[in-house]
Amino acid sequence: MTQGPIPSPSRRDLLGLAAAAGANLAVRPAAAQAPATASGPGLGDGVWICCEDSNTLVVVDPARLTVATTVNLTSFDEDPRPPFRFVTGGIVPTHGAMVQKPLYHGAISIHGAVPSPDSTLVATTGRGTSNLYLVDTATRRVVGNRPNPQASDQTSAERLTSGIFLGREPHEPTFTRNGRELWVTVRGEDRIAVLDLGKAGEEAAGARPGHAIRGFVDTLPGPAHAWFSADGRRAAVISQKAPLIDLFDVAYDADGFSTARRVARLDIRAQDRFGFSPFLKLTPDGREFWISHKLADAVSVLPAEGQAITETIALGQQARPNHVEFVENAQGRAAYVSLARVDDGAGPGGVASSKLAIIDRAAPPGQRRVVAEVATGGREAHGLWVDPAGTRLFVAHEQDELPGTPDAGQTLCTVLDVADPFRPRFIDRIAFGDLALPSGGLRNKKGINLVFIRPGARSVTA
Repeated sequence: MTQGPIPSPSRRDLLGLAAAAGANLAVRPAAAQAPATASGPGLGDGVWICCEDSNTLVVVDPARLTVATTVNLTSFDEDPRPPFRFVTGGIVPTHGAMVQKPLYHGAISIHGAVPSPDSTLVATTGRGTSNLYLVDTATRRVVGNRPNPQASDQTSAERLTSGIFLGREPHEPTFTRNGRELWVTVRGEDRIAVLDLGKAGEEAAGARPGHAIRGFVDTLPGPAHAWFSADGRRAAVISQKAPLIDLFDVAYDADGFSTARRVARLDIRAQDRFGFSPFLKLTPDGREFWISHKLADAVSVLPAEGQAITETIALGQQARPNHVEFVENAQGRAAYVSLARVDDGAGPGGVASSKLAIIDRAAPPGQRRVVAEVATGGREAHGLWVDPAGTRLFVAHEQDELPGTPDAGQTLCTVLDVADPFRPRFIDRIAFGDLALPSGGLRNKKGINLVFIRPGARSVTA
């Protein structure tokens, strides 16, 4: 039988930065999924994008459609001596050389991201550094960073925290719905690391290494992503190494900490013979998990309380789906799927572009299919997230734009008007630009996960 997390030896108060995320210890009902407001982009909103090759988080202002700031998760320029610098002797290092520079202790391969239930924190994973960072969404500062004792106009003002070490290849973090814990799929170790959020903040600030991990939940091989049902009492876990899905019943103690018991292991060879399913998400009504099968070019639907996939929807040859997002407004209910495939001449102005597949969710189960596609305007679409009003969709891209095209050499976030979910309209492209380090500009590169965050509102993890 799968063992639940090791019980916490004592109850600890949450750090100030994490207190709001864990203050409500009761498991919220399904209705709590809806955001507190449903207006369009406004002041303080942010579209947070993981840049895997630059190890930065780009924050886009969704109202002005510009880059508002870049959160630095590198350790460059903390010391003025050459082994610590990003640019040395006028040479900008390649990506591989960058993370292997002497004395580099920053993040490697920033990839997964998720908002806390109350939207006060973003949790993001470093695949290559086997750790997790927390970022305060109001201040847009990394939790646990410290003032740099060598700060000057030649160095960074802060010294980067080591974050929280988890194990080999952490992929995606997920908050429990009461905000007390983070579950992080550790793809290289066939288990989920379960973190006490309060202690995670303390550990990031330099407290005892390892004390934030409450325990581990053993899973199928290569767990890629976990997501909770609306009441938090069921967790679905998918894999990128085996055609399996694990289902867990989750119970909570008086302090809001979880214990997991596996109740089913589903064989999905019929839906995904490759066993490569990277992403899942719960629908806004709490009824279904939607799962992407990247190498099988399909998505599947699993009822939230069920133990069998009810339908699988083909997306077309070489579609290579990454993420799923749900667009719901007065004009209809659709599921959008980002496709990694790049089609020549498909985008605005005839440039190479990926597409989004659009599925009508209002169709009867078993009869849902792709009803439209739309070009994203960028290359190799990955993360996508809609604003709380369900009218604007933001898409992150992995590849740079080609020479001789708009924003050549830049990685993009693109924006679509989805006020009519079945007739989307391209609005704009936003180039990520550079992070200005004291020694030179670090180009923000390779967009992966993307989340829309409205500080003070409940997120989709609530």
